[in-house]
Amino acid sequence: MPRSSKRLASMNKENEPIENFEEPIGRITRARSKALAAAGGICFSSRPSFKQDQKHVLGMNSKRAASDENKASVTATVGLQPKRRAVLKDVTNASSDSLYMDCINATEIQTIKKTNTGPSQKNKEMVEDNSMEIPSVEEDVKARLAEDLSKIRMVEAQENTLPVILEESELAEPLSHCARECAVADAMPPIPASIMAVVVQSPQEKEENGVCEKLGASKGVVDIDSNLKDPQACGLYAPDIYNNIRVTELNQRPSTNYMEQLQQDITPSMRGILIDWLVEVSEEYKLVPDTLYLTVSLIDRFLSHNFIEKQRLQLLGVACMLIASKYEEICAPRVEEFCFITDNTYTRGEVLKMESKVLNFLYFQLSVPTTKTFLRRFIQAAQATYKVPCIELEFLANYLAELTLLDYNFLKFLPSLIAASAVFLARRTLNQSDHPWNPTLEHYTSYKASELKTTVLAMEDLQLNTNGCSLNAIREKYKQPKFKCVATMTSPEGVVSVFSR
Repeated sequence: MPRSSKRLASMNKENEPIENFEEPIGRITRARSKALAAAGGICFSSRPSFKQDQKHVLGMNSKRAASDENKASVTATVGLQPKRRAVLKDVTNASSDSLYMDCINATEIQTIKKTNTGPSQKNKEMVEDNSMEIPSVEEDVKARLAEDLSKIRMVEAQENTLPVILEESELAEPLSHCARECAVADAMPPIPASIMAVVVQSPQEKEENGVCEKLGASKGVVDIDSNLKDPQACGLYAPDIYNNIRVTELNQRPSTNYMEQLQQDITPSMRGILIDWLVEVSEEYKLVPDTLYLTVSLIDRFLSHNFIEKQRLQLLGVACMLIASKYEEICAPRVEEFCFITDNTYTRGEVLKMESKVLNFLYFQLSVPTTKTFLRRFIQAAQATYKVPCIELEFLANYLAELTLLDYNFLKFLPSLIAASAVFLARRTLNQSDHPWNPTLEHYTSYKASELKTTVLAMEDLQLNTNGCSLNAIREKYKQPKFKCVATMTSPEGVVSVFSR
């Protein structure tokens, strides 16, 4: 046969349709048969999804087709194993699923890359080995994942408990970042004894220790703010409150010589008569002592910068008491009652007009410290040295402090100084055997005994009524049995002897 005819016959033979063509995906190779036997006879039903691959294979040469067959067989072998998730109990961490899938995908990708780097026969053997090793890999991943999850739970539990311990202990210096990582890495390391002592310490003890640190280590000073069980006592904040009040009393003092500098129609005696009458009004309407002290403070602050006639002095008094009642009382008397108490000397409109004038002048700044403000705390400090509270001491100190409201000359003394002097003289009147001043009183009043001498001597003159004052409203008030008749008490020995020691 001629050479050309042979060539034509071979070409026709090549162009003949391929019968019984079997898709590369459908070929039963030794690797696939072995994999099917290992998988328990699972058959593929995914031929329609590979039609694109079939057309692509038909148009390529035999070498490319053989390569594609190898790739298809690898994919089919790997696909025989269904993707299985790790079955874990109480898996609440959302990141665990992604961690598991990442591990499976990384295993599959690594397997495919290895099979693409060698000859076809070697690839088949590697695929067979990998197909058998995938279950063991999954089991290893499950074990590692379970171990990681247990560590995560332990770390989360430790992170939830460790900050609480640190917050309750209120350590002076927080843990460093490195120390925190070490604490989290270890399974609840043992807490040092010093930290445990702070953790076990109750909030009550911590507050008491904080107050003691603020007071300092003064020898012989009794802590009067240790009763932190009473929230109204404000024991934790009392030192700061009274330190702020001591500054305020300097800024809102009335003038000490307004009678000589400004007022020409009224005198100190007229002021005393007005205040003595206001004491009777406060007793008539059962007002608290704070109302009386605030009333006198408002009167003096207004008179320090405003001229007033003596016919309107009583009007100023009732207007200031109306303001103080609204500020201090739960149920303040009405305007008509103050008009009635003046025997209707002033009308309702006049009282309200004077009230508006006082408030506008003071810019509504009514929170001013008075002698009564300091007297409560200083009496508390004085009672600290008694095993049983002395009620006579409290009444006598209040009596001596109210006597100073009548005297215009006491405006030159600070309210805190008057309160400390009242406690000094009351202790001296009740007990002449001991010195009336001690480290506790000196600490809480911030006054030494020598600094009280001038005020105490002037107060003693009021107690003995050496000037023969006829204003007896305060004296009659404290002669009542409910006040233990402290107005009748006097010291048999002068208080001057105390300062001469």
